Amino acid sequence: MTNMMREHAISIFSAAVDAVQPSHLMQQHVQLPDGTLTVCGKTFSLPAGRPVWVFGAGKAAAAMAQALEPILSPVPVQGIVITKYEHALPLQHIRVAEAGHPLPDESGVQATAQMIARLKAVQPGDVVLFLLSGGASALLADYPEGASLTQVQQVFELLLKSGADIHEMNVVRKHLSSVKGGQLALLANTHAWCSLILSDVVGDDLSIIGSGPTVPDPSTFSDAVAILDKYSLTAKLPAAIHDHLQRGCAGDIRETPKPGHQGLHAVNNFLIGSNAIALEAAKQKAIALGYSTQVLTSAATGQAASIAAELVAAARDWKGRRPACILMGGESTVTVTGHGLGGRNQHLALAAGQLLAAEPGITILSAGTDGTDGPTDAAGAVTDSELMLSAAAKGLDAAHYLEQHDAYHFFEKAGGLIKTGPTQTNVMDIMLAIIS
Repeated sequence: MTNMMREHAISIFSAAVDAVQPSHLMQQHVQLPDGTLTVCGKTFSLPAGRPVWVFGAGKAAAAMAQALEPILSPVPVQGIVITKYEHALPLQHIRVAEAGHPLPDESGVQATAQMIARLKAVQPGDVVLFLLSGGASALLADYPEGASLTQVQQVFELLLKSGADIHEMNVVRKHLSSVKGGQLALLANTHAWCSLILSDVVGDDLSIIGSGPTVPDPSTFSDAVAILDKYSLTAKLPAAIHDHLQRGCAGDIRETPKPGHQGLHAVNNFLIGSNAIALEAAKQKAIALGYSTQVLTSAATGQAASIAAELVAAARDWKGRRPACILMGGESTVTVTGHGLGGRNQHLALAAGQLLAAEPGITILSAGTDGTDGPTDAAGAVTDSELMLSAAAKGLDAAHYLEQHDAYHFFEKAGGLIKTGPTQTNVMDIMLAIIS
């Protein structure tokens, strides 16, 4: 029964990922009947002989572009998309560049510079389609004048380990960039810009997804500094970064474009994929497998260990018909203090596993829909009391691995790692409990 429950948990997670594949979403939202382009219900006339420009950034950008090319096949297409290493796919007309994530690298800097150059070649009558998904904050890579890529990498690493949530991290990132926070869309002189967006942030705030390169930014330099102060990072900043932020606060550097900015009046931002869509598909799969099913939330946030405790408690307290499946979506955080290997989903699964050692009949899964959890090759992990007891019999001390933030090596030895490879989509995480 235990192995079957683990298999069912993975099948339910897979159904969630399948529902937000770009191949489905692009056909649903982009059509080109009779030479008129329709994007999310809005129509655009295409100037004769001019290309449709396609740009993009994110873990799903290449898959989105690959799904878009056949739809646009009757017209010329040009552009470039930037995706994470090992996420490139063969494209006919759109160039795909690979770059570093979660830390930006020189490949990202060069690809972003090429995108900027092509955006400046766009003419007023041209249509621009921008394909945005999670990961763009690192893949659209640049750095402030007077600073260096290495210094921006240091700031990204500080943020990633601080416990700051994605909203907070991206407010800081937007104010260390000339393309994030709505600034990218200012570079193209066009009257027709459409961004097609997959959300990887809780609440689907378009100004936060991928640091909102085409969305007005309500945050300020002062907000960025306040966040760095909150996590005691200000004193750790490289001098050039600190100077840049202080000059921004003083008004010596132009702010990101705010809501109502005239330069963004022709920009349409469309949300086409979200965690809620993935959760609904997971729910339907669980029902098809015979489970009584409840979705708790698509907006779970907080420390991974706290969410683990909440999910385990909900499973213990289940009063409905069995077998049952409880679903959650969202994105946890981990304040890293150890020197191990893992990610938030593996950490959550291990924290849940500790609570399950004496709880037969409950299986917990936590995994990222992008197929990547932290700097590992796993999407997450699945666990139950049988796995935890077997690990203890092998001499694996779960508490020690948890303390060292080394969940990957625990599950590598105990079993339970979920490895999907790149899924070509990204709508945060799926957490679930199966109760027999």
